[in-house]
Order: sequence, then structure tokens, then C-alpha cells
Amino acid sequence: MTEVLKLITSIILYCKDNTFVSFWQEVTTNKKVLVLYTIPSFLYCLYNNLAFINLAAFDPTTYYVLLQFRVVITGIIFQVVFNKKLSLKQWFSLVLLTIGCMIKHISLDLNVNTIGAKISLNSNIVFIFVQTICSCLAGVYNEYLLKEQGANINIFVQNVFMYIDSIFCNLLVFLVLFISQSNMYDMFSNVDSSILLQPKVIIIMLNNTAIGIITSFFLKNLNSILKTFASALELVFTAILCWLIFSIPIHTNTVLSIGMVSYAVILYSQNPVQNVRVKDHVTLKSDSVV
Repeated sequence: MTEVLKLITSIILYCKDNTFVSFWQEVTTNKKVLVLYTIPSFLYCLYNNLAFINLAAFDPTTYYVLLQFRVVITGIIFQVVFNKKLSLKQWFSLVLLTIGCMIKHISLDLNVNTIGAKISLNSNIVFIFVQTICSCLAGVYNEYLLKEQGANINIFVQNVFMYIDSIFCNLLVFLVLFISQSNMYDMFSNVDSSILLQPKVIIIMLNNTAIGIITSFFLKNLNSILKTFASALELVFTAILCWLIFSIPIHTNTVLSIGMVSYAVILYSQNPVQNVRVKDHVTLKSDSVV
């Protein structure tokens, strides 16, 4: 339902300044890009569904900190896709961010004589890793489509491509689960459809819709590495909100982790990656010559 809401919102935002006829022409003219969006759509589909599984297993702060591993992975994928080499300072900020993520998931036992560190590993770590890989691949590939393959296509039309493919992928995943699990029918037969009208559920759908559309603007005008760094800033607010709403205590390792992540963000901001679209680069180069 969130993906359907994103699709409807994108169509409305496009038709606000254009006609529906021009919208249909853009969609039919760029069928190839619609097919290309199947890849990031499927990756985002896995990412979004794994988010519910992982949030059920971890507290929100731990969940978001572990996801910050995507920064280093995004940096590697970014270099390959856009053929850009990150500077030493940029890589140091990425590594520092990763260390900050690891510290959050280390249980520190502070005693008078010993300081023990224990890392708890379970099957959910695998799910977090898969979700992280999906996020990195989808983010960089989505940026590539926005700036290269679909550079001349209206951003709302590109969003429509993304959400059409995403709806299809979610239905496919649902169908596979429905066939593979015999109790799926009983589970859904006991679900009241009025749950979609509950205020909290509506707020989640509206929030995720806004996040999806804003992310597309972020990737088109900035880049996927900066997006992951911006996401790291969630740590501070998430830790405070979890303490206020869920009474989840803020431990020493959480404070240390947030401090390292915040410093890594500041360090990166001093030397950010510049990745503009090709046609923008040509325009800037021409203007400088004139």
C-alpha cells in the first residue's frame, strides 16, 4: 500500500505542472528505462521487507547503527559504477563510521579489574547484512539511472517507473511466500482489513512515501554516498527518541558510537564526493570557457 501511495503521489505531482497526455507519452517512450528500474525495485523490495524482520529483532538504535555498514559498501560500489576514486580522507571517514557502527553492537562489561567486550552474533545479523547490500546496490544503481540512463526523463516519471516495478516485485514476493507456506492463507484470513485505516499505519505509509520521493531528489541532485552519511545523522535522534518513547537506555557504547559517527560525518563534509550528471559537467565546462 505504501508503494501504491508513492505511485499515486508521483503521478499527481507530475500532472500538477504537466498534462496526463505528456505523462503517458513519456512513459511509453521510455519503456527501456522502466525495465531497467526492475533491478533497484527488487532490491528495495527486499530491503523494505527485511526492515520489518530486523526491527522486530533489534532495538531501533542498534538497527540503524548496523545499517551504517552500507557507507563503506556504497563507497566501493560507487567507485566501480561511476569510475571515481575516493580520497584518503574520504575513506578514513567511511572507515571511522564503520568502526562507530561496530562499537554500538559490542556489549561492554566494565569492571574494576577487567574490561570485557562481547559481540553477540545471531541469524538476524545475516538479515541485516543482506538488507545492507540491497540498500547499497539499489542506491548506487538508482543514482546511475537518475543521472545517466534517465537523465533527460522527468524525475516523477522515473519515480513512477520505480514504484510500478516495486509493486510488481512485492506482489511476486507475496505470491512466493503464499505458495511456500501453507498457513499464509489462515494468517491473512484472520487479518482485519480495517487495519489500513488505523492512524499509526497511515502515518507509517505517509512517512515512507515522503522518504521515497525525497530520496529520488537527493540521489538526482547529490549522490548515494552523501545520502548514507545523512542517514547516519538519524542515530542521534533515534537514540533520544527511543529513550523517550520506549525507555530504551542509552549506554556508554551507544554514546561513543554516536560520537564517532557524528565526527565521521563532519570529517566527510570537509571533503565530500562531487558527482554531477554528465550534461551538467559539460555545461559547467562550457561556461568556464566562455
